[in-house]
Amino acid sequence: MFKVTIDKEKCIGCGACVAVCDNLEIKDDGKAHPKKTEVEKPDCNKEAVDICPVQAIEVKEM
Repeated sequence: MFKVTIDKEKCIGCGACVAVCDNLEIKDDGKAHPKKTEVEKPDCNKEAVDICPVQAIEVKEM
């Protein structure tokens, strides 16, 4: 299992992560949020880590 977290202080709400990963969404606060914080495979969440311009996304093995 992997844990997906987003640092709300760093997130600028650019939407790049949402474009590459369907587990992420922009909420009313204008920030990215994971739909599921615990996932079996990192898949697109890892892509989101790489594409985030402010390094606000973290995916760690649990």
